[in-house]
Amino acid sequence: MKLITEELLDTVTSQAKENSRLRMNYNFHASMDAPIHRLLNALEPGTYLPPHRHTDKEETYLVLRGSLLAFFYDDAGNVTDRVCLNPSEGKYGLEIPSNTWHSIIALESGTVIFEIKKGPYQPLPSEDLASWAPQASDVEGIEAFMKRMLE
Repeated sequence: MKLITEELLDTVTSQAKENSRLRMNYNFHASMDAPIHRLLNALEPGTYLPPHRHTDKEETYLVLRGSLLAFFYDDAGNVTDRVCLNPSEGKYGLEIPSNTWHSIIALESGTVIFEIKKGPYQPLPSEDLASWAPQASDVEGIEAFMKRMLE
């Protein structure tokens, strides 16, 4: 049995706060080759998840605590939809269809999601990372992009 407890959420959150990327995964699947990936993803405000898509899989997020904004984009990078997920407001999660450009921004410290998607793990090919969004190394571009998304 694998139990999700407040202690586990606190541990993963603590690791996210110490990580330079301000996020940390806790995998429930036994290997990266597993056919289904189930994981906690602790996200701190300021972490950057570049807009991307999965052409061959859906992705499901359930917010266990905290809150986040989820964004969906068209191929040119225009926001087509935006939703705030916050369990205290009765908005718990979403399923992202395959081939959909998306990103999320953590709004509260201690935000943790339970994520489910098809495995095995494959690094995203460059064509599935949005060319219209800043690269992970572009600190100023990321700051401007996230500020624009939060307006």
